[in-house]
Amino acid sequence: LILKGVLTEHDMDLCIQLGLDGVIVSNHGARQLDAGETSIAVLPKLVKKYQGKIDISFDSGIQSGTDIACALASGATFTFAGRPFIYGVSALGKTGADHTMTMFKNQLSQAMQQIGCHTVKDLPHFLV
Repeated sequence: LILKGVLTEHDMDLCIQLGLDGVIVSNHGARQLDAGETSIAVLPKLVKKYQGKIDISFDSGIQSGTDIACALASGATFTFAGRPFIYGVSALGKTGADHTMTMFKNQLSQAMQQIGCHTVKDLPHFLV
């Protein structure tokens, strides 16, 4: 069981107490409150305290492969992206999702090449 929308240590503690398998650090795209702390700012703090205790994924504001690199470098084990796929499908129909994924892969690969990082697991040593 994974819970999306975790941004605080209090929530993380509750998730661990409840025995959840993981969390998704997310402010739901800041649709409800865009004046709060950003998810990417909270992510490294939560990872530092809770890594190894619960799986921590990320979903907020992923618009490019570089955003994926930053989230992974900040300690997320996985990232989610909703809006770019919606845009891709809206623009290109059935091929839109594949196009979006290809774009993400290419951008992530280019970012890693530019910083000399050979594996995704090494991103925290190159960024942040």
